[in-house]
Amino acid sequence: MLHIGWSIDRVRLLQWSPLQEDIYTIPNSLTLFRIALSPYIGYLIVSESYTTALGFMVFAGFTDLLDGFIARRYNMKTFLGSALDPMADKVLMTVLTVSLAKVALLPVPLACLILGRDIGLIAGTAWYRYKSLPPPKTVSRYFDLSLPSAEVRPPFISKVNTVLQLALMAASLASPVFGFVDAAALEVLRYTVALTTVWSAAHYALSKDVVKILPQK
Repeated sequence: MLHIGWSIDRVRLLQWSPLQEDIYTIPNSLTLFRIALSPYIGYLIVSESYTTALGFMVFAGFTDLLDGFIARRYNMKTFLGSALDPMADKVLMTVLTVSLAKVALLPVPLACLILGRDIGLIAGTAWYRYKSLPPPKTVSRYFDLSLPSAEVRPPFISKVNTVLQLALMAASLASPVFGFVDAAALEVLRYTVALTTVWSAAHYALSKDVVKILPQK
């Protein structure tokens, strides 16, 4: 009877244990490396070492492609990775936005628009994490990345905006290297980024399909 009772309790415990996953993967490591590299790129920009900064930015972009390829090719996708990868992009984008605005390669109003949208996304993600986390809602469980409770599904316009923002950052950083700081095409790209930034922010705020609450077993 004791053995049966213990077995039943164990089954119940396993039944109600929160979903866990292996977060120690090569793609996640590459993503964390990209996050760590971002501040150094910003330092190079404010030091006006534009050529070196551009080289490291290209390298960061390569690691972004590489971690996605490895995750798909070797079935290393994780819920953490689905959140960590766009977060790494945002860290790099934030560093580039601030540093390029500081050296006057990016208009300050556009920089504020980009940063304002990202701050709103971070606040929304934090709220959904708290809302979707199964009880007990403790601080340690909230920050335990092996306990996924929600999956972010960026809308298409957000992906377009990310590509355009990265293109703008790369072009802005390359402009003093190749001598096209005052090019008309660069100005058009700035207005396009501003438009898609507002559009994607509105989509995140109004759409109910962006965040999926994961079922807990």
